[in-house]
Amino acid sequence: MRTTLHKADTRGHANHGWLNSYHTFSFGSYNNPDRMSFGVLRVLNDDEVAAGMGFGTHGHSNMEIISIPLEGDLEHKDDMGNTTVIRQGDIQAMSAGKGIQHSEKNKSRNQQVKFLQIWILPNKVNVTPRYDQITLAQGSLKNNLQQIVSPNTNDEGIWIHQNAWFSLGEFDKDEASTYTLKDTANGVYIFLLEGKCTVNGVTLEKRDGLGIEETDKIDITYNENSKILLMEVPMAN
Repeated sequence: MRTTLHKADTRGHANHGWLNSYHTFSFGSYNNPDRMSFGVLRVLNDDEVAAGMGFGTHGHSNMEIISIPLEGDLEHKDDMGNTTVIRQGDIQAMSAGKGIQHSEKNKSRNQQVKFLQIWILPNKVNVTPRYDQITLAQGSLKNNLQQIVSPNTNDEGIWIHQNAWFSLGEFDKDEASTYTLKDTANGVYIFLLEGKCTVNGVTLEKRDGLGIEETDKIDITYNENSKILLMEVPMAN
């Protein structure tokens, strides 16, 4: 088993006034050759957007983009005709494929929005762009690793063009969980959103990240009430 620990305070940081963003991997002006990706997990941005502000219309191609709101309401518009609002408890995915134009804006005029922006390198390029959004069942995360992303159209969560599975959970202090990899050639990147936990003997605190390779399962104990995101991804595309 190999592990790579990224403490929260080692992330890249950009504060543009309307946008306060922390980058686990190289992004924008943050360029760290030792922090380019974890396998096909290319971007993990922890974003806060000021009230009424947002990302204007811009383009992407050949990237699977997953957004996970943590607080507030984020309005999405794209050139496929989608206009939606994603809230805490929702999961959004876009396959940029051969090209998509979209915007993301804080829907509120009086409170910030917080969300994770995650980019995954796809296993198919130049596909027809697509958009999907789901709302998790209330209580589905309670002391449970709930699958929220998979490569299968008929599986739990939303599907993407990659052999990747994401799980999200909210655990009480002293609970424990085990995650068994779907594909043992994959690695798992754990991002602790809140709390404190121990993963295969490594202690994580709020916003720490841990990459684990060459294992078939992950054992987690929760030292405090915690919220956790697990991303199982191929280590090569």
